Amino acid sequence: MGMFGPVVYAVFFAYYQEPDMHLQAAIPILRIFSVEKARDFYLDFLGFTWDWEHRFEAGFPLYAQVHRGDLVLHLSEHHGDATPGSAVFVRMRGVDDYHAEVSAKGYAYMRPCVQDQPWGRVMAVTDPFGNRLTFCESQD
Repeated sequence: MGMFGPVVYAVFFAYYQEPDMHLQAAIPILRIFSVEKARDFYLDFLGFTWDWEHRFEAGFPLYAQVHRGDLVLHLSEHHGDATPGSAVFVRMRGVDDYHAEVSAKGYAYMRPCVQDQPWGRVMAVTDPFGNRLTFCESQD
């Protein structure tokens, strides 16, 4: 151990070791202006599930979570939480099946198509608040 004892080495290595950390999937926060329109789009059209919602008190802005599969989104009426016109890129399998599902619903404000891009097969939709979600199936 040289001139330093085992205790000094143990303290040194404990201090300088990599922290035990693990990054998880990000949860995008999307700005919304109407709970009714958000429910129509995310639940009725895209098939998400409404998990929970929070308001500090009655009449205050909504903050909510929706999900479909492993994709989780937060929706917020709060002014400072997010910017309208945000973009979310979603990796997935089965984009053609998803396209067929949402197309069959006849949503009046969106008729998405599927396109081949160099990075994969994509279907893009824009919610009533200008937020764009691009669903991409890799062609690898």
